[in-house]
Amino acid sequence: MTEPLRTLVLPPLGSLPLSRTDSDRDGDARTTENLLEGFWASEETKVLVLARGKAPVEGTALRLLAPSELQRPELLVYLGRINEGAADAGSTVVLAVLDEEDPAVAPAEEWLGLRDVAASLDARDAGLFVEAAAIANWHATHTHCPRCGAVTEVRDAGWVRQCPADGSQHYPRTDAAIIVSVVDDDDRLLLGSAAAWPEDRYSTLAGFVEPGESLEAAVIREVAEESGIEIQSPEYLGSQPWPFPASLMLGFTARAVSTDAVPDRVEMRSVRWFTREQLFTEVRDGTITVAGGISIARSLIERWYGGPLDKQPSEARP
Repeated sequence: MTEPLRTLVLPPLGSLPLSRTDSDRDGDARTTENLLEGFWASEETKVLVLARGKAPVEGTALRLLAPSELQRPELLVYLGRINEGAADAGSTVVLAVLDEEDPAVAPAEEWLGLRDVAASLDARDAGLFVEAAAIANWHATHTHCPRCGAVTEVRDAGWVRQCPADGSQHYPRTDAAIIVSVVDDDDRLLLGSAAAWPEDRYSTLAGFVEPGESLEAAVIREVAEESGIEIQSPEYLGSQPWPFPASLMLGFTARAVSTDAVPDRVEMRSVRWFTREQLFTEVRDGTITVAGGISIARSLIERWYGGPLDKQPSEARP
């Protein structure tokens, strides 16, 4: 059994909203013959329904169904078993992917996306929703063999797609991306506004890791490319899955060697240094917005700030 996350020693950022889990993915069972058929025949199985990235949510909990409560869809994925000590401990959970929200399963207002509810879900439901969203996104975009173009077939309880023409097997992908809080010698924080965002939105700098590149090298390169700032000593702080559609965000902090910030004008519209007082005032007054509460970016910002951004700097600092 996978050790529950709550018993593990966590990195400096702690337990991030989308990193929480309270289930065992039970990977060894995925190759069991007729595994999903057996689960679907059991009323003890819990079914997480997902349609266009949304799941039925009641209050602050996912609504998990019995197989008899819906017609079996074409795509099922085994998500694992609930850990001991959690609600429904030991229960098997299966993902059922629908093409669209079914009013017979839940009314329209109860179908909610992960971004809408992640912060209010407990560890069990947050982990299941993140896992379900990520694997469903992969299935939606990898229906054909990249070698020959044939339609692939689902294998291993939803965790492999196999080409019937050449026999090749294809596995879910995860795109590694770094995200970094850059701090200068005056303890200011560097934030940027991406060209694709509203002009008042700012966040920590981030970017994808390139082939053959270490995480630390990616941190240094991305900051230099987007802001012109040279940094040193990237320090790992924590990670968070970001299934929109398939990223794993690896959080760092780094010290700036230079301070002349110049946006690249391609990805970044603006890059700025902020003192705590400036950030508090501009967020409070609505001059700028920053990353939301479920993102690792917000955790990086608040770690530098010393606490929640709605508190005065003097109150937030430890």
